[in-house]
Amino acid sequence: MARFTSLFTSIVFVASAYAAPLHHTKRIAQITIDAPQKWRDACNAANGGGQCTNIAVTAAATLLAAAANCDQQDSADQMVDLGKQLNSQSMVTAAQIFVQQPRNSPNSVSVPYCNKAPKNSELNGLFQCQFQGSNPNTFVGGLKVGDAGTIPFGLNAALNPLGSCPANPSGPIADGTQLSGITSNPGTGASGSGASGSGASGNATATVAASAAGSSTTASSTASAASSSASAGASATVTASAASSMASTSSGSASGFQAQNAKDAQALNAKFASLTANSSCNDGDQACIGGGFAQCVGGKFQVTQCSGGTQCFALPLVNKAGTSLTCDTAADAAARIAATGVSGGVDGSGSSSGSSSGSGSASSSSAPAAGGANVAAGTSATLSAAASAPSAGSAGGFQAQNAKDAQALNAKFASLTANSPCNDGDQACVGGGFAQCVGGKFQVTQCSGGTQCFALPLVNKRGTSITCDTASDAAARMSAAGVSGGVNGSS
Repeated sequence: MARFTSLFTSIVFVASAYAAPLHHTKRIAQITIDAPQKWRDACNAANGGGQCTNIAVTAAATLLAAAANCDQQDSADQMVDLGKQLNSQSMVTAAQIFVQQPRNSPNSVSVPYCNKAPKNSELNGLFQCQFQGSNPNTFVGGLKVGDAGTIPFGLNAALNPLGSCPANPSGPIADGTQLSGITSNPGTGASGSGASGSGASGNATATVAASAAGSSTTASSTASAASSSASAGASATVTASAASSMASTSSGSASGFQAQNAKDAQALNAKFASLTANSSCNDGDQACIGGGFAQCVGGKFQVTQCSGGTQCFALPLVNKAGTSLTCDTAADAAARIAATGVSGGVDGSGSSSGSSSGSGSASSSSAPAAGGANVAAGTSATLSAAASAPSAGSAGGFQAQNAKDAQALNAKFASLTANSPCNDGDQACVGGGFAQCVGGKFQVTQCSGGTQCFALPLVNKRGTSITCDTASDAAARMSAAGVSGGVNGSS
């Protein structure tokens, strides 16, 4: 598998503080990469190629405690999409079982359910089982049965029995086990009160989903890098995309959650400074190490250096609670923190450069020179934060130009495929995923559930960057620069 895996996705640490006291403190975990294995086997048998591993790795990360409530379902939708494309019923069935696999529980409590309909009808009424060691009456964030997120989408009463799912209607499954090893029958979702399944076509109103890191209604649930509940002996777990889906805010105003996002990003950057390529990790974990983007593969961090003049940072989202990982210039990262009204630089210590130390740093001799990586052969647009002189004397002038450049890149990306010609080191967004050219061919890594790859404008100097983000946040960044037309200038 290529090293360029799941770059620049939204991240969050598992919080150890919740809205209400919890009586269970044991962490219930699993080997997450085992959960999509049967789907990956079916995918390989159907000649799915590199997409099989990319989608499976992303799916495995959705079972970690910090993933957002609907990330698992979103990954299952990707599995079904490819299964349909390859005409493989085995892949579809495996996806139906995967979407019902229990998720890790940080404190032996039940994990909230996704409260939106799936994209594919094959997933209607399917939702995750719980592990037997989880308290069936208490959910992450101190939620009690009956609260939003504790009843599967489409139902109007609690499950009977609690913790069951259509594939295992008798109740929860043993801690740490794989549902795919228990059954090959995904069951059938059934709408109605108390049924162990739900009809996605029901009129139930989708509620604000509680993050796996806490309650959907309390600011105290915002994940903090300083209080990770990673397993004993392991480094703080960094997982994809829980923050990108959190709908709660730390106050009623935008500035409230934006400031909290910046503080969370600072805490992450401070935590990253202590990590090395040899730090303990779980498959799917993501971090910044030695200035490069790192993802845990096979129990070891794989570090990919950013392009020339940039390094990896956690940055605050601008239109909802959460953070994202991206390669950026130190000055731009510090400016994004300061723009929220939070002082202290990128890590809260007053630093504007972040930490570039650590044995995880790979050689950067192959990184593109300042000025950026080419999108593809023959394309003049650059992607890095390195900048030409501002197009106007005011900040608004170059910020607007940055947004227009990002729109042009996104429009260009729409025409690219994995087979488009490229030079080694080129980077782009292809099919919604992050793509890097390796050996003359784009290697595409899909973003985590709910996000996709975009070119975004820098805020304090000329240039753009590539990152996985929500479509709404990407559009908000364009609008904040005073440019209309959405992410690609066409809307």
